[in-house]
Amino acid sequence: EWTYRALVVLVIACPCALVISTPVSIVSALTTAARNGVLVKGGRFLELAANLKTVALDKTGTLTVGKPVVQHVVPFNGHSAEELLERAAAMEQHSGHPIAQAVIKYVESQDLGFRAAADVQVLGGRGAEGTFDGRRFWIGSHRFMHEQGTETDEIHAAAIDLEDAGHTVAAVGNDEHVCGLISVADEVRKGIAETINDLRAVGVEHIVLLTGDNKQTAQAIAKVAGVDEFHADLLPADKVTHIEQLLAEHDSVAMVGDGINDAPAMAISTLGIAMGAIGTDTAIETADVALMTDDLNRIPWLIRHARRTLATIKQNIIFALTLKAAFVVLTLFGVASLWLAIAADTGASLLVIANGLRLLRSR
Repeated sequence: EWTYRALVVLVIACPCALVISTPVSIVSALTTAARNGVLVKGGRFLELAANLKTVALDKTGTLTVGKPVVQHVVPFNGHSAEELLERAAAMEQHSGHPIAQAVIKYVESQDLGFRAAADVQVLGGRGAEGTFDGRRFWIGSHRFMHEQGTETDEIHAAAIDLEDAGHTVAAVGNDEHVCGLISVADEVRKGIAETINDLRAVGVEHIVLLTGDNKQTAQAIAKVAGVDEFHADLLPADKVTHIEQLLAEHDSVAMVGDGINDAPAMAISTLGIAMGAIGTDTAIETADVALMTDDLNRIPWLIRHARRTLATIKQNIIFALTLKAAFVVLTLFGVASLWLAIAADTGASLLVIANGLRLLRSR
């Protein structure tokens, strides 16, 4: 009799249902996420997404559509607008940055011929330098222009006026002076305020804007989006510092970005999220999650989906353990039979699989 009961316990103790409950749910969840335009690089990142409390966002290409357009060309020190654009395009020809692409497109639309500069060096988060007709030129942000030490009061005032209008300023200069300013403006993504509200609705407590752009533009974008705080004029290293501070203050932090400058911050964040369509290869490779449609509204969807996945896994584990515990008790009292134990073990495996597959229907 006790040998028979031992066989019953041995059968019901088989961990099939318990072991298979998690991988089926994870694979189903990853499949559904991919169908909805969200590529997640592993099951553990779903768990991280479910527990997000803080989200940091880049500006250009993330909160904005990433397609800035040249608004003004302001030459100085005897340079013409055409010469200024040619120098800028010469140094930005091979850059994938949205502002660089905006300059290239504008120059092409004006039918201005240009050739690439020689010995171009990209200065991460600051600008670029290159040689044109044997002379060294640079292009960069207002902050980079100030670092060159050739900014005059007139040029500074012109740059501030453009930035107050919500434009991003790119300055072009050489070792002697600033050649001129090129301002571009980007469009905020539609429905961004609703997306920020959705993030708060799913439990995200703190939303931060981190950008290398100027303070005035960042402030205007932050106001439209409705984020909790913003930090402007940041280099890639500065973004890393801010992420480290957020990690020290909060349990989990997601960094959302699209460019090379965002990759270091994404690497040290709890969860790196890249814009999959507009994003650079470096950003996508570094990130844990890629939004293939560049739709920020997929982030609150991902958080809900991840929480549903974890809830399904917990349901499966609790069900499998409860069933096994119940059969052990029934066996001790001589109620359970061997065939009933086999049916229960197989049935439990099928039930947890079916419950996990329900995640395929998630919308």
